[in-house]
Amino acid sequence: MVVERFSQDVINSGIFRLYIATGFFATLIFFVVNADFFTPLEMLFGIMGITVILKGLSNMMLSMIISFFSLDNKKQELDFKYNEEKIEAMLSELNVQDIVAAEEKNKNAS
Repeated sequence: MVVERFSQDVINSGIFRLYIATGFFATLIFFVVNADFFTPLEMLFGIMGITVILKGLSNMMLSMIISFFSLDNKKQELDFKYNEEKIEAMLSELNVQDIVAAEEKNKNAS
């Protein structure tokens, strides 16, 4: 769940779309500037090929980011929160027991 949320945040940030769009337009400009050396069909296949390759690279980068994402810190944080809640519940129960014991002592003293 943590990794899914992390990967969705990375995907929704648009960094990979920006990467692919930059590569697409750079390739398009390259072929337009060098139009004397390439046929229109070569340009079309070149632009499509580079875009597909960049999309594959961005997917590989995302998978590498996810695989190198360490869950140890998140696990420690969740364990700390769980233990903190458990301690708070025990302290609340102890306070209730102290109040009940004080009331019983007051009743017995009266």
